[in-house]
Amino acid sequence: MNETLNTIFNRRSFRKYSDRKIDKKTIDLLIKAGLSAPSNVNKMTWEFIIIDDKKILEKIATVTLYGKMTKDAPIAIVVCGNLDRALPGEGADFWVQDCSAATENILLAAHSLGLGAVWTGVYPTVDRIRNVSKAIGNVPLNIIPLALIPIGYPIDEEILSEKQLPTDRVHYNGF
Repeated sequence: MNETLNTIFNRRSFRKYSDRKIDKKTIDLLIKAGLSAPSNVNKMTWEFIIIDDKKILEKIATVTLYGKMTKDAPIAIVVCGNLDRALPGEGADFWVQDCSAATENILLAAHSLGLGAVWTGVYPTVDRIRNVSKAIGNVPLNIIPLALIPIGYPIDEEILSEKQLPTDRVHYNGF
């Protein structure tokens, strides 16, 4: 099987990380993967906030219901949408797709580099958006956190058996 498909088929979420630091070169590769995502009309509505300050990681863990593992991660990347770069009118919400594609690219890149990561949803829940923005501090009102991605070198968690893919959800030429 080719390397890309192998990465896609074997990526999974990790919530336990070692204390090992992630070097800047590796972080730069993760961000480059996010920046390489497709975007609607090439608007590139994303912004990436890299958190490596332990105090901020711990604060985020206390204000997010499903992001408790953030306190143990060496870094987290918050993928945000910049509403000032969003399409006008009916296309305004395409920023969500742009940022989702960037988030998936970062998750796949992390896996391919031997890192563990997990997509933790922030948007569209108002309390999550407010809490994450406040924990980070100085996030402008036009910048909306979509996803929080804690990342680190994984501590072995129970390896799940091969994913059972729901093929009953695949349809050809109609529903």
